[in-house]
Amino acid sequence: MSCGHHTRRFLVLFILFVVVAVAASGDGSAYEVLRSHGLPIGLLPKGVREFYVDGEGRFEARLDAPCTAKFESEVRYNASVAGTISPGQIDGLSGIAAQDLFLWFPVRAIRLDDQASGIIHFDVGVVDKRFPLSLFEYPPDCTPVSSSSRPLREGSRLASLVAESQSGELRYQLDARDAAI
Repeated sequence: MSCGHHTRRFLVLFILFVVVAVAASGDGSAYEVLRSHGLPIGLLPKGVREFYVDGEGRFEARLDAPCTAKFESEVRYNASVAGTISPGQIDGLSGIAAQDLFLWFPVRAIRLDDQASGIIHFDVGVVDKRFPLSLFEYPPDCTPVSSSSRPLREGSRLASLVAESQSGELRYQLDARDAAI
């Protein structure tokens, strides 16, 4: 075999290695960005297929489909998660909701206390949910969400169902009172 043949073989193997490495790292870039901002990589689930971040920290992570991950409570990820990342926090967050009791609340921001505290905060508007940082060490498995189990948007669907139920009950009481007269 000639030296040229070995060089070509090496070049082909090198290009193949680079292509495989780039393909494998495409999923990891989201986790690398989280880590570079001092945040745990488990804030995003496994399966991030696209990730974009601009120079000002605005990012978008895309998943194949909406899914739910289990921590101390359930967290739901839309197919697209976006926000602005800076050291130790994510602001202007959209596409993530946390369950508390039976209601889903949109997570608006995530803030990390100093690493020594071991606490991470999820701002859900009404309250500040606190979780142990250790829950987010690794990207969680995420179970696809069926259309029938999608979370209620900020409780609005639940509120409308309760209102319909109460107005129906009130109508029944008024009709019963009118019938008795």
